[in-house]
Amino acid sequence: MAVTNAVVAGPDEDGITDALEAEGVEVARLEGVISRPQLEEAGIVDSQLYVLTDVSQATTIPIVCDLTDDIRTVVYSSDSSPEFIKAQLDFAVDPNLLEPAIVAEELLG
Repeated sequence: MAVTNAVVAGPDEDGITDALEAEGVEVARLEGVISRPQLEEAGIVDSQLYVLTDVSQATTIPIVCDLTDDIRTVVYSSDSSPEFIKAQLDFAVDPNLLEPAIVAEELLG
């Protein structure tokens, strides 16, 4: 599945948005408390990738998976992912271990 659209949710101090855009991905950004309508408005249904950088918003993972079956879900955070999302999570990556350019390349490769 070629990734052309992504949604990045949460603060992006580590630069995953820029890394994805450098790889040619169109990225919609969401911050603050994220709701289902916001995800839908951001184009989650047509996106191939959902990157969450704030695990306090982990409840968005089941929402995203409910909205579309054809999406990869990623947590890009140094915080641990809650147990309740791990079954629906494709990848969890610590930014302290892998820089955003490498993560973007791997997600798209």
